[in-house]
Amino acid sequence: MFPIVVYDTNILLSSIGWGGIPGHCLDLARHGKVDGLTCMEILSELEDKLTTKLNFTSTETANTFEDFRGFLRIIQINNTLKVVDADPDDNKIIECAVVGSATHIVTGDRRHLLPLRNYRNIQIVTAADFYAQFSR
Repeated sequence: MFPIVVYDTNILLSSIGWGGIPGHCLDLARHGKVDGLTCMEILSELEDKLTTKLNFTSTETANTFEDFRGFLRIIQINNTLKVVDADPDDNKIIECAVVGSATHIVTGDRRHLLPLRNYRNIQIVTAADFYAQFSR
């Protein structure tokens, strides 16, 4: 089965700011080895993080999003799924995966998402585990 993946905001931010394994995970989507998904809610959170944590200008953010649109499919969610009570922001990640029929969520969230391990047959994995599985 061809992997369909939602990258958590922390993976997107890490791929931009530091590269490394999160960057390699995004490169899998960039090069068509996996199908990458996102939604406007994830991009909105990322925009905030780019501004506050990496001091991106609006032009730098727009260029980043233009790049992402080249290899991430943007889907629409309704913000109705409630799975993670402790951190409601994580629900958009799971809902994006459910609506987009994803096979994987790649995240660094060790408090809320990774402990779930899977949700409705969607594997929730670290960037290192995902990259090890699909980089071949």
